[in-house]
Amino acid sequence: MMQNVHLAPETDEDDLYSGYNDYNPTYDTEITAKIPSTAVARPVATGYGSKTSLASSTGRPVTGAVQDGVTRPMTAVRAAGFTKAALRGSAFDPLGQSRGPAPPLEAKNEDSPEEKIRQLEKKVNELVEESCVANSCGDLKLALEKAKDAGRKERVLVRQREQITSPENINLDLTYSVLFNLASQYSANEMYAEALNTYQVIVKNKMFSNAGRLKVNMGNIYLKQRNYSKAIKFYRMALDQIPSVHKEMRIKIMQNIGVTFIKTGQYSDAINSFEHIMSMAPSLKAGFNLILSYFAVGDREKMKKAFQRLIAVPLEIDEDDKYISPSDDPHTNLVIEAIKNDHLRQMERERKATAEKYIMTAAKLIAPVIEASFAVGYDWCVEVVKASQYVELANDLEINKAITYLRQKDFNQAVETLKMFEKKDSRVKSAAATNLSFLYFLENEFAQASSYADLAVNSDRYNPSALTNKGNTVFANGDYEKAAEFYKEALRNDSSCTEALYNIGLAYKKLNRLDEALDCFLKLHAILRNSAQVLYQIASVYLTYELMDDPSQAMEWLMQLISVAPTDSRALSKLGGLHDSEGDKSQALQYYYESYRYFPSNIEVIEWLGAYYIDTQFCEKAIQYFERASLIQPTQVKWQLMVASCFRRSGNYQKALDTYKDIHRKFPENVECLRFLVRLCTDIGLKEVQEYATKLKRLEKMKEIREQLRSGRVSAQSLAEMAVGVPAAGEKGALAVELRYNLRVTGSLAPPSSPLPWMPSHAQVRPTWKDSGGSKGERLSAQLRALPGAGEPYESCSSKELGECLAPPAPPAPPTSPAPP
Repeated sequence: MMQNVHLAPETDEDDLYSGYNDYNPTYDTEITAKIPSTAVARPVATGYGSKTSLASSTGRPVTGAVQDGVTRPMTAVRAAGFTKAALRGSAFDPLGQSRGPAPPLEAKNEDSPEEKIRQLEKKVNELVEESCVANSCGDLKLALEKAKDAGRKERVLVRQREQITSPENINLDLTYSVLFNLASQYSANEMYAEALNTYQVIVKNKMFSNAGRLKVNMGNIYLKQRNYSKAIKFYRMALDQIPSVHKEMRIKIMQNIGVTFIKTGQYSDAINSFEHIMSMAPSLKAGFNLILSYFAVGDREKMKKAFQRLIAVPLEIDEDDKYISPSDDPHTNLVIEAIKNDHLRQMERERKATAEKYIMTAAKLIAPVIEASFAVGYDWCVEVVKASQYVELANDLEINKAITYLRQKDFNQAVETLKMFEKKDSRVKSAAATNLSFLYFLENEFAQASSYADLAVNSDRYNPSALTNKGNTVFANGDYEKAAEFYKEALRNDSSCTEALYNIGLAYKKLNRLDEALDCFLKLHAILRNSAQVLYQIASVYLTYELMDDPSQAMEWLMQLISVAPTDSRALSKLGGLHDSEGDKSQALQYYYESYRYFPSNIEVIEWLGAYYIDTQFCEKAIQYFERASLIQPTQVKWQLMVASCFRRSGNYQKALDTYKDIHRKFPENVECLRFLVRLCTDIGLKEVQEYATKLKRLEKMKEIREQLRSGRVSAQSLAEMAVGVPAAGEKGALAVELRYNLRVTGSLAPPSSPLPWMPSHAQVRPTWKDSGGSKGERLSAQLRALPGAGEPYESCSSKELGECLAPPAPPAPPTSPAPP
């Protein structure tokens, strides 16, 4: 086989391509592999297994063969950039793995000015974004701090750019966003002066395009500051700088201008603004504000036209039919279920609710003035509403008409109006019956209230107001368990029905289930944080727990109640009583005095204050309280006796004597007053002492005879002794005259079964005060008896006569003016 192999002669070195076509590849047993990017030829295997470079049969060297250190060029790939140099015997490596890893990327030079500017610009953008996020989360203080930090870094960035580049390369968009965000954060934090200054920087810079519209924001700030003239000025400047193609923006600015005119009382200018809006782009807000303006100027016809235009404003929402499944297709039903309460549906509901609110408010506003009577005005509004897309509002207007009758105290017309709905659909019937039930409940006609409550519940079982009214009627009849069940059902239908939750607590209090009542009121307190009624009920429950000797909780809730209602005299007196029971007399005096200041007719508070000043030996200050009590209860002799006793204690005996004489004229049969008159006249040495002593002896004898008459034990000798020497007529002899009359005419000494006819008209039976606590009145009575001169008349009154007053405190020096709580 070797005879066919011819080596290229050395004489042909210059002709490298000679004999190329004479090459016979038949003898090749292995394909020559060429490594990309090199011209190295792999050895060719012969039939004998040798791997030598072969030449063509004509002596032409093989492509890629190495001869005398020179490789035959590969002309077919020369244009691809391969070189002639190659290493002989290199391995097949198409991926270039033998060359090792690629060299590392060239590191950036962070110290270069361009890189520093780029990083600083990135940091400014991050701070602006963080400021906006903090504002959206409600953290206004953090948002302002981030905005200020972004402003500082942006100024540093501008200075660095000016040093290395021309001013034209400054990022104006970044500067605008930083300043605008800073002004917005100032405004959100109510730092209006700083916000206006920042807006002025933006507006005055001619390099910022469209900055003039920010004058709207400046006008809004002036409106918040109630600087209405400047607000209108900036609104108009912004309106001049906004092109007419931006129609929606111009309409909004006109709306702001009209509202500002209303606030300044320039209703004619406001009417012009809103008329322009209603002619260009009718809206609910503009229509409602137009009605307000016409109402302010008193133009009835224009009010009617404006109301009709408000009704005609399109809502631009789809009908509810698309949310009703037309077939039983499960795929369609799933789609309808998904869109039934999506964001678009919620937005449509809000828009419709807003429109109904504007229409109802406008109707209630103009109905009493557009016609001769409000009833005729309501009827006109109802007819207009029935002819519009808001036909379902007609019934609500009728119910509002009945409520207006209620405000005018015309209950009969209100009832007649509401009874017209008994044949309407269930929803309207339930609403009318609920109002009727409430009306009859207020008039204490519980049978009628219960009847209409049943009608309301039967018409709409899921009406929480109807269920609450039904529970109220049952509550009034004393069935607290059943009332609680109705309240619970109302809560199951509407968990936000606070009236039902409050009434459940009251029912549990009546049932003495204090833990459950407290739980209801605490839940209600979480919903209504500043409700004085809820706070009072919680404190009342804890006051019931006072028997457990832990009044601290009651004090805490009463303090919260006073913070909400600082003029509640009853809460102040309760708090004073708690402090007095704890021994803190100074705090008790403070709260009792505040209670007296807000309501100077509370007898318990007046009595406590008078007893306190008597105990502290300041009788002159006690006189004013007992005089106040005598004005409130002029038939109670004890208050006037206390006033006279205070005069005597303070050393003013003449004033005390005059007071006792005045008491004797008003209450001639008061034994205690006569005893004091006898004692004072004896000490002073007056001649009237014998007269008062005789009267005192006669009254004591009369008292003894009365007791004997009541018990049926009286002798004729006693009657004869009483009759002798007693005047036959006049007020002083009334008892003896009647006794002689009974003895002579009836022949009986027993009094008639009816109230004693011989009792003078001015003689009053001393009333017994209700003493729920018992112990408090006894403590006060014992304390008063322990005062100096315990044998005196006014101090010997029974505990029931002294009422539910707390024990008087120890005698600290009383302040001249108690400090407020």
